[in-house]
Amino acid sequence: MGTVSLKGVIDMHVHSNPDIRHRAYDDFELMEAAIRVGARAIVIKTHQGTTVDRAYLCNRHNELVHKGDNDFTMFGSVTLNRQMGGINPAAVESGLKLGAKVIWLPTQSARNHLEKNHADTGNCVDVIKDGVIVPELKSVFQLVKDYDAVLGTAHISPAECFKVVEAARSAGIKKIVVTHPEWWLVGMSLEDQVRIVKDYDVILEHCFAQPLGGGKYQSNLPANLEAIQACGYKNVMVCTDGGQVENPNWEIALEQYIQYLYDHGISEEQIHHMTHTIQAGLLGLSE
Repeated sequence: MGTVSLKGVIDMHVHSNPDIRHRAYDDFELMEAAIRVGARAIVIKTHQGTTVDRAYLCNRHNELVHKGDNDFTMFGSVTLNRQMGGINPAAVESGLKLGAKVIWLPTQSARNHLEKNHADTGNCVDVIKDGVIVPELKSVFQLVKDYDAVLGTAHISPAECFKVVEAARSAGIKKIVVTHPEWWLVGMSLEDQVRIVKDYDVILEHCFAQPLGGGKYQSNLPANLEAIQACGYKNVMVCTDGGQVENPNWEIALEQYIQYLYDHGISEEQIHHMTHTIQAGLLGLSE
């Protein structure tokens, strides 16, 4: 492959400032980095709620400053944590009307997230109660379907994930992404990843690295390679979940990720599918 090219690449999971936790780039810096390497699009994410307004400002800035000399687009999303009222159809509807492309289920407010971190679950945002999805989630599913958006499973547990995905498929949602199943906090086994792909044809989002605590991170790349080999490249999406100051800057992390896959026998065609084709389909973009 030689020097890795990021031309046309799309990353559907990147964190940037402003954020409660300091990030390596702010929105404009991330956008400029993406333009420099020729990326096609990024979806920015925050645990604090929504990034749709921030994405709009990035695109407007790009239009005014770069005057059409690139085809980069920033996309926004909504994360259904406590700050957004939990599983809140009104927040989802307004976000989708403003252009959100991804609706994430709870991250830091998820019961699983809090339990794994030995935190109080008194104010958690549940997606499952008494063995079935919460009623509000049915309204969220309808909105996601109507707007042809992406549903991300975020930080819910594997057991919850199977129930949510089954209900989402039954509700007619076509675009479902299982968020970083390799992260210890989500902790979906490789066997379950194979099963959820086989049973529901979801996309598995495999990311660059995962936090271990104390500002330390561990590479996910060996586990991601194993998942690609076991689940098939057509159902694995390469993302960074980038933005941490402890990790390489977004574009460097993505370049290292792609180079690792190529060096370990993943073909350029397969890498292209996992870094361009899947994402373009989810976002409704042409390649």
